Amino acid sequence: MHSGPDVKPTVFVAIDIAKAANDVVVEFPNGKRKCFRVANCSDDFHKFRHYLTRLSERVVIGFEATGNYHRPLAFFLSQQGFELFLISSIAAARTREALYNSWDKNDPKDAQVILHLLKTGVTQHYHDPVVNDVNDLQELSKTHFQISLRKVRVQHSIMTHYLPLYFPEMEKYFHTSRALWFSRLLQRFPCPSSITKLTLEEFHEQAWDIVGRKVNKRGFLNDLYATAQSSIGVPVAEDSESMRMFRIVLSEHQHLCEARAAIELEADKSLSGNLDYQRLRTIPGIGPVLALTILAEAGNLRRFAHYRQFLKFCGLDLSTQQSGQSRGQSKLSKRGNSRLRYAFWMAANGAIRMGENSFRYKYERYIKTDPKNPDRKRKAYTAVAAKIARVAHGLIKSENDYRPYFEEAIPSGKIPSLGP
Repeated sequence: MHSGPDVKPTVFVAIDIAKAANDVVVEFPNGKRKCFRVANCSDDFHKFRHYLTRLSERVVIGFEATGNYHRPLAFFLSQQGFELFLISSIAAARTREALYNSWDKNDPKDAQVILHLLKTGVTQHYHDPVVNDVNDLQELSKTHFQISLRKVRVQHSIMTHYLPLYFPEMEKYFHTSRALWFSRLLQRFPCPSSITKLTLEEFHEQAWDIVGRKVNKRGFLNDLYATAQSSIGVPVAEDSESMRMFRIVLSEHQHLCEARAAIELEADKSLSGNLDYQRLRTIPGIGPVLALTILAEAGNLRRFAHYRQFLKFCGLDLSTQQSGQSRGQSKLSKRGNSRLRYAFWMAANGAIRMGENSFRYKYERYIKTDPKNPDRKRKAYTAVAAKIARVAHGLIKSENDYRPYFEEAIPSGKIPSLGP
């Protein structure tokens, strides 16, 4: 990135992002530096732009991502046509330790470190979500993730506090977190006394439409009624304050389940015309939510020239520690996008449990020598997750749908050279 004889002189601008104001270091071609601060407000943004546009040299800007505080300034500068580069937080931390031989840090020092990395070319391409039309997808994906986390917390509160205390036997009927009928049934019958005060016929009449579609609904309700009669739960009245609190938690759980389902429908509707989304859906194990997460976190997969770049971005590449004659064991780097890694891991879990596909076949081959070894199973899951990521990148790049057992359909062999 240094300017040569036939290259326009470059001004390097390093920005240390903060919540209220950003520390800026500008280095001119003659080596002189200028330090100042830019507040996160419209007036300072425009003054900063005016200052940079007055420079006759080429302007290169580097910054380290800090939460979401960098997004407004980065978008503003990109709209003005400036070259933007992202500095890795890990690279900045390690470089700061090497340059200053200390663990302390402050904003002016961080700006100097960012400038050093910018000049040496240790940078990443900045992929702005708004400019690249993935901001809406990211918000859908992140909101779905946050609502799912809140739903799980509420669900854990139900399963580990309220049910063990008031209706311990009810837990055996809980099989899936997507069975909304379970919390609705508890909403109507939160404790054994709310069931036993009714006759069996009255209980059937009131609970029949709540328990959802079951093969033997009458048998299920008969068993639940008998269970309530022999429950060891703490005896409380249905109209007590504790049951009123329980119903508030159950109402929140139902609201979160409905909100999550609504976001999933909205995401599927928004992406119905997206060909990349449809291609990802053809891969075993990838459903609407995982396809949304992949597109939201990775953006346009075509920007990765090779699948190894995409695997590294996901943190699904292998890294090995080596020093002299000592060589460590190769392990997953986990240095990339954790949500992408999670998405492909979940896809691997789904694909392995399906009928016949090449991912399940790869998993079975991997654990064939020691099927009961949990460590080998974990490594097999990881290998399948990496393969799904590789296939997803290949399908998007080649614009093809998934074909099961495509690798096995290609004959392998070695063609000898003709020789002289």
